[in-house]
Amino acid sequence: MPHLLTRWNWQRKLITEHDLTPNPSPCQGEGLGRGPNEMELQNLATKAKITWCPGCPNSQILVSFRKAVTELVNENKIKLENLVAFAGIGCHGKISDYLNVNSFTSLHGRLIPAMTGAKCANPQLSIVGFSGDGDSMDEGLEHLVHAAKRNSDINLFIHDNRVFALTTGQADALSPKGYKSKSTPFGSLEEPFNPLLLVLSAGATFVARTYAGDIEGTKKIMQAAIAHKGFSFVDIIQPCITFFDTRDYFKERVYWLDENLTKNDLGAAINKVQEKEEKVPLGIFYQVEKPTFEEELYK
Repeated sequence: MPHLLTRWNWQRKLITEHDLTPNPSPCQGEGLGRGPNEMELQNLATKAKITWCPGCPNSQILVSFRKAVTELVNENKIKLENLVAFAGIGCHGKISDYLNVNSFTSLHGRLIPAMTGAKCANPQLSIVGFSGDGDSMDEGLEHLVHAAKRNSDINLFIHDNRVFALTTGQADALSPKGYKSKSTPFGSLEEPFNPLLLVLSAGATFVARTYAGDIEGTKKIMQAAIAHKGFSFVDIIQPCITFFDTRDYFKERVYWLDENLTKNDLGAAINKVQEKEEKVPLGIFYQVEKPTFEEELYK
């Protein structure tokens, strides 16, 4: 019980420090504090109770995204009314309840077709999708590959905990060989595949990885992804503290790439994402500009 209370206090402290309680003003244009047209973080909050496990890194992803969007809106880089957040099925999917933006919750594994359809219907929209590794690497793998191939102008943020967390920690496509769970009581017999290598091979034009515990770093990667024209894939390492707690493992291994590294070299990106797990690089591995699917569609 003391451990549980400690985690609840951590989550409350995180929300309080970043001022994520809903703005009491019923009107978006009132009570913003810094200026008549500026938005604050609490404008993106809702009254929904956060029900992730106490201390879950999903809360850090939520904070990062709210901060990223607030800055982009205040810098006139996006319009809030044009932002649509999509969510799949899994623990990550709760995030749509906690964001005061246009949102859509999809069927399991069917997040990306909904995102693509919205972008095709209205190319002015800024489309962001939140998905889990089970949601997009197992249930919806075919949609992920084809969205990367066609370079749809959408942004996919993967909450990567390497398990099916919502259904109590069963092994998924990214679980390490030997991982024991209810579905693999004697250890998984399969090697996991590399999601970054997969989307690079499929044709994604923006590929990055970050760590949920680094809120500022994740915020910057999200902003870069949203600014990119084309298919953006961001793998967010998000340890499941209840069923597969890898926080200590990754804290000792993650490091940020040099921002001055060339980002348009596919071969170099492929080599970098295949680094052994003694060290886990974070940052933008690959970014190029190519015609998007929607541009081709509306020619």
